[in-house]
Amino acid sequence: MPRTYTDNPDHDYGPTRTQQRRDALAVLALAMQLVELPPSKLARANLPEDVLREVENTRRITAHIARKRQLGFLAKVMRRHEDDAFDGVRTLLGENREQLRKETAVMHRLEALRDKFLDDENALQAFIDQYPSIDRQHMRSLIRQARVERDTNKPPRAYREIFQLLKQVTTTTDESEGEDA
Repeated sequence: MPRTYTDNPDHDYGPTRTQQRRDALAVLALAMQLVELPPSKLARANLPEDVLREVENTRRITAHIARKRQLGFLAKVMRRHEDDAFDGVRTLLGENREQLRKETAVMHRLEALRDKFLDDENALQAFIDQYPSIDRQHMRSLIRQARVERDTNKPPRAYREIFQLLKQVTTTTDESEGEDA
């Protein structure tokens, strides 16, 4: 009669095979992220020497299958170390991910604001009140051009220029407010 996990509830059978596979794939994913990390950030990660050496070896390999095999070896080397040896890397990658998320949210807000300018005549005035340093005449001209481009199916040159102008005005104003604080 075969034994199962429920036969002896007091015995610790360890992680299941599925859990071991998930853990190994997580280490492999971390190894891929380490290889893609810029050298300056990798130096700050405080990794063990053998892992750093294998990361450099993996970066030198360009052939697809050989690189894949080397990534597997890097993950094997990483599994030899305790899990807390890579906590610094995980926090570094987490901070990077959080920064990217914030930048993406800012871009989405600017895109929504640009679309609001094209649809609502009064939206620009509220923006001008908030950011008085903006060139009002140029912005109004760009909005008119973007509306024409949208209606006539022309390339969205002015539409893109509005976004760049919004990005420039909001970042310079936010930076100057940060210096005042």
